[in-house]
Amino acid sequence: MDQAFDNDQAITRASLYGTAAEPTYAGITSFMRRRYSRDLTGVDLAISGVPFDTATTNRPGSRFGPRAIRAASIQSAWARHFPWEFDPFDLLACVDYGDCYFDHGTPQDTPALIEAHATRILEAGSALLTLGGDHFISYPLLKAHARKHGTLALIHFDAHSDTWPDEEGKRIDHGTMFYHAAREGLVDPACSVQVGLRTTNDDVMGFQVLDAREVHRSTPEQIAERIRARVGEHPVYLTFDIDCLDPAFAPGTGTPVCGGLCSQQALEILRGLRGINLVGMDVVEVAPPYDNAEVTALAGATLAMEMICLYAARHRLGERT
Repeated sequence: MDQAFDNDQAITRASLYGTAAEPTYAGITSFMRRRYSRDLTGVDLAISGVPFDTATTNRPGSRFGPRAIRAASIQSAWARHFPWEFDPFDLLACVDYGDCYFDHGTPQDTPALIEAHATRILEAGSALLTLGGDHFISYPLLKAHARKHGTLALIHFDAHSDTWPDEEGKRIDHGTMFYHAAREGLVDPACSVQVGLRTTNDDVMGFQVLDAREVHRSTPEQIAERIRARVGEHPVYLTFDIDCLDPAFAPGTGTPVCGGLCSQQALEILRGLRGINLVGMDVVEVAPPYDNAEVTALAGATLAMEMICLYAARHRLGERT
């Protein structure tokens, strides 16, 4: 490539593989400098945003999350992701697929549009990493993934259970998704686990709960082992609500709760899941209006990279739990 065009790899990148450096303070902010493309031919993993926050019950703002996570990711896009011994972008053909489109003025249509967006990507043969947006988006994403992979094991990092009842099924609410997912058979609570919870909901609906106190009393390796034992070889959907982290590490979110995980704990737990049968993933609830020095967006981008490494370890290196 001509030296004059060694930047803006989001549009000038010749290959979907590999990592190359360019100034971290400039250029087009695709996720980790991956090529922006809607062509999924030969693509192993698509990264896509869903800038939806109408289902938020407290502070809105996560509609700006995908953009912020992309921008923060550039800070570490110049080298292999630490501390993994391989570069997932050497193994996976990845694109930034851009954002899901919907009309904010017709929110009742949005769930179906998110599901159709994900289905289009999955049917093309690509896996999907989604950047939110509020946590409601996991519900239509789970529908699309369950249609392809069958009933899923759910690994859910959060301060909240998001299993509050909605018996009539009419709410577009970021606190009800996993209530519906369990009742509809999208996920199997018997092989699913919720990590970091620290709000009250007495009905766990069969999910294993490793609350924040239990995480703090254990090592990351112990928590990871319990998660791995729970999900086994089932196809796994991994969702990380950024408010699982303590507000000291992730202030930029809609419903912060004290007593959460630190960044190091969350990252080490994820690394300990190496070998799980990960088939879908999202990072949600990054709300830049409440962030400070982009620390929440950076945490979201780093967690997303851990997920990409987990996906590559299983689906390119063939590792098993």
